[in-house]
Amino acid sequence: MNTDHVSAGPPFATGIASAPGSCGELAQGMLSNRRLMVTCPIDIYATAEVDLWEGDSVVCGPPEAPKAIRAVEKTLKRLGRWDIHAHLRLENSMPRQKGMASSTADIVASIAATAAALQTDLPIDEQVDIALAIEPSDGIMLPGIALFDYRRGEVTRLLGEPPDIRMLVLEFSGGVDTERFNAMDHTPELRAQSIRFAEAVQLIAEGLAAGDVGRIGRGATMSAVAHQSVLPKPSLPLVLQLATDAGAAGVNVAHSGTVIGLLFDGDTERIAWACDRARRRLKGLTAVHAHQLIGGGVQTIGG
Repeated sequence: MNTDHVSAGPPFATGIASAPGSCGELAQGMLSNRRLMVTCPIDIYATAEVDLWEGDSVVCGPPEAPKAIRAVEKTLKRLGRWDIHAHLRLENSMPRQKGMASSTADIVASIAATAAALQTDLPIDEQVDIALAIEPSDGIMLPGIALFDYRRGEVTRLLGEPPDIRMLVLEFSGGVDTERFNAMDHTPELRAQSIRFAEAVQLIAEGLAAGDVGRIGRGATMSAVAHQSVLPKPSLPLVLQLATDAGAAGVNVAHSGTVIGLLFDGDTERIAWACDRARRRLKGLTAVHAHQLIGGGVQTIGG
């Protein structure tokens, strides 16, 4: 339930938590009838603050964030707290419907902030369960980089922490409704590219284990190209050429969004050059963001 009512007096507890967004995924596809992704968290965050009062089992919050409000409701229910009135506030500058995990970050930060307010350490598998009860998840609550079944909520494999990889995130016009996209049946296309997806995952896993940015980039590029049969990105051929010209390690995409990322080994001059050329060459480009690939996971700021 959403309401504008706020209880009188100071709250008895407050929790604050932040969760990262993503630049799409390093890879996404199907293996053995399971829909999997390799997570791609970056250093952009959603922050949730949850105030609690004794009260009437009502959660209020931003009207434009019903999924995050549901996350607070479900977390309170999971923790058996029916005697609480909660108020949610959110800060999130991520663009919506671009494939940057904006709604997942809202949801996960809200879950963690609610648990923090109640001084409860909610295990990651329970965070995943709550998030997936609301929508398919980007897996940004998982530590490091992970191979994740984004429908069943199963962590197939934790692949490790990323090396120093800078990402130039290219934001294009238009958007993708993730819920509608995931409700469509892409099984034939995903099965047809499963061998390439398996090769991409292997390259990324080897690259993470060895700290080899080049292998990670090649795996991400392989998945991005293969996924053109599922959600074509008209600008991808030009972005691939830009990556080659700029000496990038590779390209990744939001497999259910519109953003495309260029992966670099930390050379700021090449990143600046690529940023300038992207603005000149790419039609439909609306924004360019420079970010760092990071390990995932929620940060509890206060509770």
